[in-house]
Amino acid sequence: MTVTEEATPISHYERIGGASSVKAAVELFYDKVLADPELAGYFSNVDMVGQRRHLALMLTVVLGGPNEYAGRGLAEAHQPLNIPVEHYAMVGAHLTATLTELGVPADIITDVQGVLAQVQDQVVAAGDGSGA
Repeated sequence: MTVTEEATPISHYERIGGASSVKAAVELFYDKVLADPELAGYFSNVDMVGQRRHLALMLTVVLGGPNEYAGRGLAEAHQPLNIPVEHYAMVGAHLTATLTELGVPADIITDVQGVLAQVQDQVVAAGDGSGA
């Protein structure tokens, strides 16, 4: 039995169209987040060009594309922000809506949601987030 190119599984990153699709998702995602009055304040003093680039690199890794992310770790970047679990869930919902709107297959969205669940403790403030 020979292995053909068709037998090689392609990554989610390749399935959705690579870098241009990730960039489109990041743009639409941040349009949604920045339009959300409960979330926009987190980004008021943030370099959004850099922020978009960081998310595109991270999303590329999550989707199985090339790993070129060299930024801060999730906990280091997010713990000082004291993000409550409710806001984390809202951001996740915006990402899910973005991927759905762009026609990303359901199995890929499910995998991305799984990653969001795995990293929640690195992003959400220590404790239960009920302080604010």
